[in-house]
Formats: sequence, C-alpha cells, structure tokens
Amino acid sequence: MRHRSLAAVLSTLFMGLGQLYNRQYLKGLLLAAVEALAIFTFLPSLGKAIWGVYTLGEKTQGFEKVGRVTVRVEGDHSIYLLISGLITLFLFAIFLIIYIMNIRDAYRTGAAREAGAKPASFKQTLAYVTDKKFPHLMLALPAAGVLFLTIMPIVFMIMLAFTNYASPNHIPPKSLVDWVGFGTFANLLTLKTWSGTFVGVFTWTIVWAVVATVTTYFGGILVALLIESKGVRFKKLWRTIFILPYAIPQLISLLAMRNLFNGQFGPINQYLGYFGLGKLPWLTDPLWAKATVILVNMWIGIPVTMVLILGILTAIPKDMYEAADVDGATGFQKFRIITMPFILFSTAPILITQFAGNINNFNVIFLLTNGDPVNGSYQYAGSTDLLVTWLYKLTLNNSQFNMASAIGIIIFLIVASFSIWNYRRTRSFKEEDMIQ
Repeated sequence: MRHRSLAAVLSTLFMGLGQLYNRQYLKGLLLAAVEALAIFTFLPSLGKAIWGVYTLGEKTQGFEKVGRVTVRVEGDHSIYLLISGLITLFLFAIFLIIYIMNIRDAYRTGAAREAGAKPASFKQTLAYVTDKKFPHLMLALPAAGVLFLTIMPIVFMIMLAFTNYASPNHIPPKSLVDWVGFGTFANLLTLKTWSGTFVGVFTWTIVWAVVATVTTYFGGILVALLIESKGVRFKKLWRTIFILPYAIPQLISLLAMRNLFNGQFGPINQYLGYFGLGKLPWLTDPLWAKATVILVNMWIGIPVTMVLILGILTAIPKDMYEAADVDGATGFQKFRIITMPFILFSTAPILITQFAGNINNFNVIFLLTNGDPVNGSYQYAGSTDLLVTWLYKLTLNNSQFNMASAIGIIIFLIVASFSIWNYRRTRSFKEEDMIQ
C-alpha cells in the first residue's frame, strides 16, 4: 500500500497514527492525545446530549414518599438539557473538523514522502503555522467566540420557536417542554388574539422603519446642503450644534425627551398652556405617540446622516458644478443631476442598513414610550411597540419564550431578505469596481 493511502487509513482508525507512520512523532502524539481526550469527554456525554436535544427530558419534578417522609424528586430541566446538548454537539463538530484535518494532513505528508520529500519536523510545522498560517491562528479564538456566543444562541433561539416553552404550563423545572413543530408559527398567524397583535405590530414596524429612514435621511441631506451653501457663515459652529444630539448618549436624551413630552407636567405642554393652547396627548394618544417617536427620532438621526453627507459633498468634483453653471443649469438641476446621484451611490448601502436598524430600533421606542399607550386589543403589546420591543416584553415580562423566538426568526427573515435583495440592486454593488 502506498504511503498516502496507508497514512490516511491509520489516521482514520485513530488520530495521530498516520503522523506516527510518517515519522512525525511529536505531532502524532499530540493528535493521539486530542482523540483520547475526546473519547474521555464525549463517550459519557454525547449520547445524553443527543437524547436531551431529541426528547427535552422525560421525568417531571415531583414528590415521592420514602418511608414516612415525602421528599422532592428533581426532574429533567428541558432548557438545561437543550443548552448543554447544543454545547456538546458544537464541541463534537469542532472535534470532527480536527479529525478530518488530521486525515488530510497524513495523506498529504504521505504523498510528499512518495515524491521523495522528507516529512516536516515538529519545529518546521510550528514555524509554518506561526508564519504562513498566522492569520488563521489569530482568528481561531475570535471564531470560537463567534461560534459559542453568537451562532449557538441563534440556533438555540431558533429551536425554541419549535417548542411550547411558555408560561404557565411549560416552564421548567415544574414541567417539561415539548417539540411542537410549526405549531408556534401557526398560532402566531392564525389564532385571533395573536394574529391581530402580530398584524398590527408588524404593520406599524414597517411604517415606522420607512418613515424614520426617509425623514432622517432626507433631513440630513437638507441640513448638510444648507450648511454648505454659499453665504452661510460659521459653518463649524453649525456643524457642532447639529451634532450635539448625537454626541449625547441616547439613554439621557431620550429620557429627557420623555419628560419634556409628559402630558401632565411636561415643559412643552406647560409652554403651550402659557399661550392659551390646550395640552396635547404627546405620549398618551396612539396617533400622537407615533408622531412623537418619529419626531424625536428625527432629532437623533438627522445628525448622523448630516455628517455622512458633509463628507460626500466635499468629495464631489467642483469642476462639474462649474460646467453646469456654464450650461446654465439651475440650483435644483445641479442637485438632481450631480449632487443626488453622488450621494445615493455612496450612501445606498448605509440607507439599507439604516432601514434594517430602524426595524430593530429598540432604544427610541422603549425609552420614550415603552410601547405605550396600552392597546386593549393587543396581546402583551402597546400601540407603539415594534416587533423587537414586543419580543422583549414577551420574554422578560410574560415568559412567552416560544412566541418571542418565532417573532425573532420572522424579524431576521424580513431584515435579511430586504437587505440582501436591495443591496444587490444598488449601483454601489453593481459598479463596485469603479471605486477600486
């Protein structure tokens, strides 16, 4: 049997054997130690992990009489079983990747031996990894963090959407959680109490995202153009004034706005009263509350777009405007033909990002209105709640974890689909070679 085939077969039987056969003794021993550790770790836990993820437990918490004494007997905790099972399966997947890499390494080294090359020593291998593969080595730790702190929680959330993990009847350890397939999504879209809330909150979320994005984007363009207009003095002062709302932490500014717009004691209604005007229900009437959050979002969001547009305006060639002046173009024509195309080309991806961010704009809604005013026809949601704030209330306040997970999946599908589809249609994507 040729070296490559024999080395690959030996490494398949046990990690490191192929390396030992190729006379890479220290590497072979290290890989053999990795498999020995994996066997020690996964032999007692892998089966239980698969069982826990598949069944979510079989024994409920209860009481048993032992002699004359009644003692509490701990049952299976479905969520702990799911989390620990996922961790074990993710670790096992990493081990499988290392196992496959071990076989490929043995095969390649065996092929090199057949070609007459001498197998690399451990010192040479270490030098190769720290030199040629240094970026991969440095990215390994962040990649592990992303795997266990980002990807695994997302997988966990997706799996919860297919369970009945919700109060009051399916909260461990008192009771078990069961797999229900697409039952959660069916309830969300068909049950009257849930579907009515979902349609109402979803509609307002889309309206909010569109209006908030359009107002802040074009408002930022308008402010930037006004600041850069000829004849405007103290440009640095104007830039500083308009950037202040963004420089102040949103937590402070939004809570201050909440007090300013307070219907009973807010300074704004106090001033309206001085002029003989009635008090306005800024945050207590559904329509007024929605208008208020859009207005406050403009105050916070316009400075961001303004700074971005100011940078773009300085990059537009001045000779284009000079040529337009020679041709007798009006100010509006120069804006439509020169300025706006440049702005859209540079900011289209950011505009898409802003729309996606507004769909998930938790801070403005939660800190300003907390989703209120209350809507009696909604399930655990208020009139200004977005999908993301409704999701928050379902989890933190009402323990409807399966519904919240289903809503999270829907938000992801909406944002991802819209962003990818629109980004691929922008000139920034189609003509990206122009700026390289």
